[in-house]
Amino acid sequence: MQVDLTDEETAALLREPNHIIENDRFPLSSRVRMLRRSRAKLPGAPPSPLPARPPRPEERDRGRAPPQGQRRRW
Repeated sequence: MQVDLTDEETAALLREPNHIIENDRFPLSSRVRMLRRSRAKLPGAPPSPLPARPPRPEERDRGRAPPQGQRRRW
């Protein structure tokens, strides 16, 4: 199926999935992955990088961790 869209119409169709993908609370959910795959098939769609992985415990800022042997109080 061939769809004849103007550049303005293509941009409008890409805006909403871009917004959903960038602002979703769960960037690795099946819904967002499906949107990424679908968007990649559209003409003029830039490839989207996967979200950055969270830091491992040894990579986290040690200054924010409680001292060894003490528990954090909530």
